[in-house]
Amino acid sequence: MGAAAPSRRRLRAELGLLFVGVPVLMTAFFGHYPLLPAVLALGGVALSLLARTPGFAFAELLRPPPRWALWPSALFLIATAAACTAVSLALVPGRFLAIATERTGLWVMIMVFYPLLSALPQELIYRPLFFRRYGTLFRRPQAALAANAVAFGVGHLFYQNPVTILMTMVGGLAFGYAYQRTGSFLLAFFLHAVAGQIVFTAGLGVYFYHGAVGR
Repeated sequence: MGAAAPSRRRLRAELGLLFVGVPVLMTAFFGHYPLLPAVLALGGVALSLLARTPGFAFAELLRPPPRWALWPSALFLIATAAACTAVSLALVPGRFLAIATERTGLWVMIMVFYPLLSALPQELIYRPLFFRRYGTLFRRPQAALAANAVAFGVGHLFYQNPVTILMTMVGGLAFGYAYQRTGSFLLAFFLHAVAGQIVFTAGLGVYFYHGAVGR
């Protein structure tokens, strides 16, 4: 037998706890827990809840993107590179490409591990879990997409930096839209992973690591 459908009341409580309560607690107690294990643990929670979501099958996570989505995805990544270059030169010009040229070993580690240890659990939480388990709580797909983008920004609240929160909201809007339109977790994950690599390469990683808190 499949999983019993949870009540809307329970779904609302889960939504509030996971996408508002947890980020607020992470912000309040930041520095008292290791960030990466916390993100990975939340990814595990997402998998557990997805397993209990009626109608969801883990095979969905392997659904390839449609061919028509490839060109828009490429254009999005080009636009991301251009935007990150402009923002980096405007806000932190001394850091532009610095990590790739001056700390190449660290840059390579980020390029390899960021997709698996950061983008992957985040995408599990904010795309399939959000839309497949809680999407029915919203009357319109556009409302769900807007809420998803805001939730993604709130999920980075612990950085206490408006640049970080604004960038993640814009990114969340793009990744959520890609997932909504195609149903492909792999596409959303790929876009998130490469966009994150671009952010760090451009020198904006200063806004996306624990040392940036409070800046």
